[in-house]
Amino acid sequence: MSAPAESPVGGTIVTPVRRRRTIPGSVLTWMAVTPFAAWAAARVAGLERGSLPTQIMTATPYVAAGSLLPLLIAAAGRRRAATAVALVATTALGLAVLPRALGRAEAAAGRPFKVMTINMLFGRADAGTIVRMVREFEPDVLSTQELTPGAVSDLDAAGLKELLPHRVLEAEWSAGGSGIYSRHELRELPDVVPDVGHKMPAAVVSVPGGEPIEFVDVHPYPPLGPNVVNWNRALRTLPSASRDRVRILAGDFNASLDHAALRELLSRGYKDAADQVGAGLIPTWPANKKVPPIITIDHVLVDRRVAVRAVDVRTVPGTDHRAVLAELTLP
Repeated sequence: MSAPAESPVGGTIVTPVRRRRTIPGSVLTWMAVTPFAAWAAARVAGLERGSLPTQIMTATPYVAAGSLLPLLIAAAGRRRAATAVALVATTALGLAVLPRALGRAEAAAGRPFKVMTINMLFGRADAGTIVRMVREFEPDVLSTQELTPGAVSDLDAAGLKELLPHRVLEAEWSAGGSGIYSRHELRELPDVVPDVGHKMPAAVVSVPGGEPIEFVDVHPYPPLGPNVVNWNRALRTLPSASRDRVRILAGDFNASLDHAALRELLSRGYKDAADQVGAGLIPTWPANKKVPPIITIDHVLVDRRVAVRAVDVRTVPGTDHRAVLAELTLP
């Protein structure tokens, strides 16, 4: 069709009618489905590479929830192929995420053992709150990251020295310091973790009435920019579980269970304590900010022979990480 118009000099001017271009519904459906399908493939196959993909992989629980929307769009539009792909993506993401909220406490005979871990944010975490938490929870071992010499003094002044008198400390005036505090006698284990990140001390804990255990305070560099190389290397070089001695790893891993690097570490004989009891989706970072905590990067990993009774996550003033408290049963 055309719209004629009279010309002032005679004749007519024909103006073509412009047709609006519309995107077909099938294309829109695939545009909605494809990003979630690609994310699911990357998560299942562990394809994240480089700094940015590694960082955004922590958003997988939220992507899993969001993947229901393109599934509904595809189903409502009766796009069979797109619906099938969306269903596979949603199922894969759901299987990766939902078990963390569906665990159950493990009943087992053995020696009770409690672990607490906290990143102190350059030593700024409130020492009084930490010590009150130690009095209440009564951990056998406290694992600290970003421990400064000033924080050591503040914790002792608040009463930690009387509660947890044994310690292996590598405090620094930076984010690199770490330290293990214990109710029981400790023996330092040098060179358990190569020097590829922050200080990560290790020690043998003499548990009364049973075999000693090995404990590692974990804090690799965050996977930011070129540090992603050292982050991967640090997680790879953490010791595997041992048949000879129970080993526990606790701290700020700067990694979630959606990272292939952390899952590979778990495959070497560990289980995530929070994951075991349905607390694996409780976020630990960032705390004390305008936005609520959104990702889970602080963990207690235990030998598979260790039973997990309960895990709690608590906020401590002064730091951007939440404390993780795990009640365990040693074999």
